[in-house]
Amino acid sequence: MSLLDQIDKSKLPQHIAIIMDGNGRWAKEKGKLRVFGHHSGVVSVKDIVEAAVEVGIPYITLYTFSTENWNRPWLEITALMELLVSTISKETKTLMDNNVRLNAIGDLDKLPGKCLKHLNKSIEMTAGNTKSTVTLALSYSSRWEITEAARKLATQVQQGLIKPEDINEEMFSANLTTAGIPDPELMIRTSGEFRISNYLLWQLAYAEFYFTDKLWPDFRREDLFEAILDYQKRERRFGMTSEQV
Repeated sequence: MSLLDQIDKSKLPQHIAIIMDGNGRWAKEKGKLRVFGHHSGVVSVKDIVEAAVEVGIPYITLYTFSTENWNRPWLEITALMELLVSTISKETKTLMDNNVRLNAIGDLDKLPGKCLKHLNKSIEMTAGNTKSTVTLALSYSSRWEITEAARKLATQVQQGLIKPEDINEEMFSANLTTAGIPDPELMIRTSGEFRISNYLLWQLAYAEFYFTDKLWPDFRREDLFEAILDYQKRERRFGMTSEQV
């Protein structure tokens, strides 16, 4: 029986968040430039998104470029932005054919104009698709996001639109960039690192974490299925006892 056949479709995580780590190390092991690893990582992105849609995952969020990544060598950043533009342009038709909606979160105004233009065009073209939503976390930092949400709420208080005592978890969540998207139930990180690197800190409060030593360019659909099967073996208690669950 294949791994896909072993997955219980009634117990799927509704949202999978992925930290795609290891492109640079993968390239270095092969004696190549880091950019070569990023290009190979795109192949993994396509395979994983197609697999997630096939199994029936409604939401997938990919940590594509963090605010900290702006500190990398400019040559690598430029190559990454060009790769992002070309990939979005090439894959928009695939998203349409598979009824997948593209979304993006982060400080998007920091992206180069050409990159932002192609991103917004693809988001607009796929806006009506309903089978699955793929969110790219671009120029993203969870601390930035939380700070922005706090600033928005403070402004609303200052304008007399809400009172401080009105602020609750639901209101705070509604002011995050992920508003309207369910919190991830499964977070996957490749490359053997055991940290979440300023990624969806608020949203991952009750997520199950899955870490693998595989570098991102080597991560494929069977690896995703293994992660989902591992998730389905876990008991999610949300602070309750096993007996209560």
